[in-house]
Amino acid sequence: MGDIAGNEGSFYSNAEGYWKEVPPTVDGMLGGYGSISSIDINGSKAFLKKFLGEGEGKTGTGCALDCGAGIGRITKRLLLPLFKTVDLVDVTQEFLDKAKTYLAEDGKRVGNYLCHGLQDFVPESGRYDVIWIQWVIGHLTDNHLVEFLRRCQKALRPNGLIVIKDNVSYEGVVPDEVDSSVCRDLDIVHSLVGRAGLRIVHEEQQMDFPKEIFQVHTLALR
Repeated sequence: MGDIAGNEGSFYSNAEGYWKEVPPTVDGMLGGYGSISSIDINGSKAFLKKFLGEGEGKTGTGCALDCGAGIGRITKRLLLPLFKTVDLVDVTQEFLDKAKTYLAEDGKRVGNYLCHGLQDFVPESGRYDVIWIQWVIGHLTDNHLVEFLRRCQKALRPNGLIVIKDNVSYEGVVPDEVDSSVCRDLDIVHSLVGRAGLRIVHEEQQMDFPKEIFQVHTLALR
């Protein structure tokens, strides 16, 4: 990713420009694949429920952070049903504004709407049981992703969990000029997680997605 690091400013500003033009809808959030939302959420719920609960080593259900939250699709259908409080962070203010109406009554349990790019965002220390990072790591350079994951680790409560759910390429780094992002292969993702000082406690491939899109993997990290 050296070429991106060399042109970091436009990598981020082009992505911001792209998302500013995207309609604040579920279909917009999913790049026209709104139909996969339920399959996605059900897979995520089954994944997360392996860790949540009472007792030794279990992850609490007090507070979660939705990273790259958009209008709150994941907050509404995955996180708010499982956690007492959810914070949303996204680079696009219009999406966060829309989230307030999209979440409706459920929005009363949102703690904070935070407008930041993740490359600059510092989550509050010790606040979160789960930090959910879905379809957004491709918008960070390698170094910024490693640094962000380190900050996330400091933001976890005891037995807390960082979850990355994202596209993975078959080999190497595949750039997307349209939304100014990259798709990394699993080995690269693993190595960046290791550089951040985190270990993978569980990993799964999301099944039943359309054949024409990238494979999607979910990784639980501590």
